[in-house]
Amino acid sequence: MEELKHLLQREEVRGVVRTATGEIHEFHRQGVIDLFTLLTEAPQMLQGSQIADRVIGRGAALLMVKGGVQEVFAYVISESALSIFKQAGIPVTYNSLQPHIINRTGTDICPVEKLTSSTSDPDEAYERIKAFLQSKPH
Repeated sequence: MEELKHLLQREEVRGVVRTATGEIHEFHRQGVIDLFTLLTEAPQMLQGSQIADRVIGRGAALLMVKGGVQEVFAYVISESALSIFKQAGIPVTYNSLQPHIINRTGTDICPVEKLTSSTSDPDEAYERIKAFLQSKPH
């Protein structure tokens, strides 16, 4: 995990995954888009993986549980994301625990955090996030 944390220190890196086979992949986009894409297009890469991420909210946590992630580190994590990991038995370490993840403009709770606030089902969260991402302009 220390190697992943080190890679996360680079400004352009938003998240890092080490697959069960030891391959390392970096995420560069904000939000859950890279994680969602990986779960959708190459789910085997998440199974048994380790993830280090800058910010993890409830939606990302549910996607990671769905993907079978083995261990997680976050610079910032929401209380509900931490709860999801604990319920799933996934070890998690973090630098800062926050009540909620805040949106990019700093004016409200993150939309994906809100979107998934009423579910603890990773499959339902995946479908909600999928619909949300499809509604966004590309």
